[in-house]
Amino acid sequence: MQIVGKLRESRYQAILGAIIMAVIILAVKPEVLLEGIQRSSLYAVIALPMALILGIVGIINLAHGDFMMLGSYLAYWFAVKSGLDPLLAMIPAMLAFFLIGILTFYALIKPVLGSQELNQLLLTFGLALVLEEAANLSFTSAPLKLSVPYVSASLTIGDLTFGTFEFVYVLAAILVFYIISLFLKKTRIGRAARAVGQNPKGAKLVGIDVNKTYLIIFSLSIAIIGTIGVLFAMRHSVFPIMGAPYTMKSFCLIAMAGIGNITGILWYSALLGVSESIITAIPGAAGWADLVFFALIVGAILIRSYQQRVK
Repeated sequence: MQIVGKLRESRYQAILGAIIMAVIILAVKPEVLLEGIQRSSLYAVIALPMALILGIVGIINLAHGDFMMLGSYLAYWFAVKSGLDPLLAMIPAMLAFFLIGILTFYALIKPVLGSQELNQLLLTFGLALVLEEAANLSFTSAPLKLSVPYVSASLTIGDLTFGTFEFVYVLAAILVFYIISLFLKKTRIGRAARAVGQNPKGAKLVGIDVNKTYLIIFSLSIAIIGTIGVLFAMRHSVFPIMGAPYTMKSFCLIAMAGIGNITGILWYSALLGVSESIITAIPGAAGWADLVFFALIVGAILIRSYQQRVK
């Protein structure tokens, strides 16, 4: 028990240390902290819908980032064909990807529910490869970039100049977090989903339609990540394998936070995003950012495993 108490104390000390470090960074090099917040928000908003699927449906969706990739291509196609602002593609994307989620669930996910986890992993990995190859055949592997003038807008405060569009990711992360939280806590379907996530057999015994709940959660999550793809395309290049790194990082964030802990995803996204920004700000060290990301993940998982053994 003393060891557990020390671990908890160490956790609080780590949080306090992180806050102190953030204050120091803000005072010495504020642009690094701002970039870290923007990067963290992008990680969080991508990881949250994946966490919803894993926590309730129990599927590790290795095609998660590829649905975002499809959303980005949809935004690009919409903007090029219509000549309109790609932001206007968000609502059509949400509806389209909700339907895509329904079709994917019935065609691929439902048949493997309850099967071995390896089969589920192979299925979603295969789906990821199919989506990437389909994008490659349709658009080629060349990166595509939308020309949206206002995404390059910046704000200058004193000696500090920073991009403003990336704060859209901050707003999106906050919005998605609260929508998911309110949905799970305040709606009948959300409360049913929580029950299913905790005990599917028990939920079925009290009259909850488990398969319908899985369908809604999966489709909603795909709708969210597809819509995020629209925002992503406005600032970043679009290419077939762009989603794969975000799938990996999202899964790692969920592993660090713990399944079902969406608040933890925000904290760990902040930790990793700011850490990456600090590394990239060091001359000649930008290439080490991903290494630091995964090193922190390994450290966090080892600490969690040690805590569980102690308990």
